[in-house]
Amino acid sequence: MSIYNPAAEKILLQKIAADDELAFKHVLELYKNNIYSFVVKFVYSKADAEEIVQDTFFTIWQKRDILPNIEHPRNYIYTVVRNKTYNYLNRVAKNKKLVAQLWANMQVESNNIEELSDLKDSEMLIQSGLRNLSQQKQQIFKMSREAGLSHEEIAEHTGLSKSRVKNIIVEILKYLRYYLSSNTIKVSISPILAYLFS
Repeated sequence: MSIYNPAAEKILLQKIAADDELAFKHVLELYKNNIYSFVVKFVYSKADAEEIVQDTFFTIWQKRDILPNIEHPRNYIYTVVRNKTYNYLNRVAKNKKLVAQLWANMQVESNNIEELSDLKDSEMLIQSGLRNLSQQKQQIFKMSREAGLSHEEIAEHTGLSKSRVKNIIVEILKYLRYYLSSNTIKVSISPILAYLFS
């Protein structure tokens, strides 16, 4: 996205409120990629993430009469998308504790992987490795490393035994260690390994 210009974007919102479709398309182009990147971190499904992005802009258009009162356009847009993402997670998640954890992560918008800002390929590489695993293993990894749940809590949420959860996590980490070391990237993978095996 270009440099944030709240005054210019407030004018765009005012035009949208006056049914200006070109202004709406302009705002969509400004935000759609960043919003998609935000949503997919929590939804992990490209199709569902795209649907949430579309629904976000549909809501903005549908409620365009309130736009002239918006003082901070970016904050408003991200509030809408956070709420849409939370509602999605609330629908699909079986346990509310996990949703609460993900919501907290959403609000902070940071985690250990994101803090490795100089390693632009790190998150992509880890996610690529995870996609090779079963849905169950992906879910358990996310619960453990991203939601911060204990083995006991994961066992409770999945219906597996605590020892089985522990064994699965060992299998996942062993695989990711192999995957990361087997894939050549331009940056050092040691900080990624430190994140995974800490």
